[in-house]
Amino acid sequence: MTVPEFKTLRRTYGFDEVAIVPGGLTVNPEQVEIDFKIGNINFSIPFIASAMDAVTNVDTAVAMSKMGGLSVLHLEGIYTRYENPQEILDQIISKPIDEVTAFMQKVYTAEPIKEHLIAKRVSEIKAKGGICAVSIMPANAKKLAPVAVEAGADIISVASTVTSARHVSKSSHGLIFEEFVKMIKVPVLVGNCVSYQACLELMRTGVHGVIIGVGPGAACTSREVLGIGVPQITASMDCAAARETYYKETGRYVPIITDGGFKKGGDVCKAICAGADAVMLGSPFAKAAEAPGRGYHWGMSHPHPSLPRGTRIKVGTTGSLEQILFGPTSVTDGTQNMVGALKTSMGVCGASNIREMQQVEMVIAPAITTEGKSYQLSKCQ
Repeated sequence: MTVPEFKTLRRTYGFDEVAIVPGGLTVNPEQVEIDFKIGNINFSIPFIASAMDAVTNVDTAVAMSKMGGLSVLHLEGIYTRYENPQEILDQIISKPIDEVTAFMQKVYTAEPIKEHLIAKRVSEIKAKGGICAVSIMPANAKKLAPVAVEAGADIISVASTVTSARHVSKSSHGLIFEEFVKMIKVPVLVGNCVSYQACLELMRTGVHGVIIGVGPGAACTSREVLGIGVPQITASMDCAAARETYYKETGRYVPIITDGGFKKGGDVCKAICAGADAVMLGSPFAKAAEAPGRGYHWGMSHPHPSLPRGTRIKVGTTGSLEQILFGPTSVTDGTQNMVGALKTSMGVCGASNIREMQQVEMVIAPAITTEGKSYQLSKCQ
């Protein structure tokens, strides 16, 4: 019996299902350029620390900036709700696993976001010489972004589980990105999205970067709770196609930033090869000795009273932020010296910059992490 087709499914791919193909040319890794731009702001490494309370505070934002990357401070987390966020961090870290979700729902709603703390945190980052990027949910963007910009914020990120250029709500005049970009007057990032059309529509609003990824983060449970998401390689490729379409239309290059699902340097290399201009990491940076979560990591979607998304996980502390980015490393799992891994991968592929790396061939390779690795895998059992 022939059944009429209701929907057509296409195959999509994550980091562990693909491999990068080296070509006929190699480049000395020391000559590889990996810089990228957001608006008119230059960064020497394409690494961004995510806007999560266990990853980014004032000190880590400054440290990342001085190392050539960027760290995004969440303006709706504990740093803008509590005068002494360290007390709250200590409680989140120490709570038993069966109590921590309910506790986080409480601490992220019990105290309101305070505008004077927004200004204070931004000023602290700027006073220490850091580039200040802050993240805001769409519902609060028009209210809180001007406060941050007035205090000196350099980049505004408007981010939620899924953010689109078109939104239906009861608000008489919701967030319209064309208007928001003109009002803010600093570079605006928007996330998250995973499709060609959604990414293209966001770029057409005039934003300066789009964050790619729904649900792949180690502490995110959106895929389990909501059933949404696209594996990161396919999401990056589809959104890179949108970037190229928009570039042909306008001559304006808008970078895409793949966010979430990274475990090791090889994942970073694959994301860039799939079309990303930069990567945003959460749990890999939560492992840094300087990370405010002190070996723990948690998602930022807890305020919903009856549908918590995100969980606290233990990632451990494995080294300094500098080791994770630049080494030296004595581990063999790819979790340290990620900058070196990217430069080396680009070098063996003959790519002298990010744009060239985006053109390198990839193949479907479901056995890439296991082929010939029986001895390595047995050590992990």
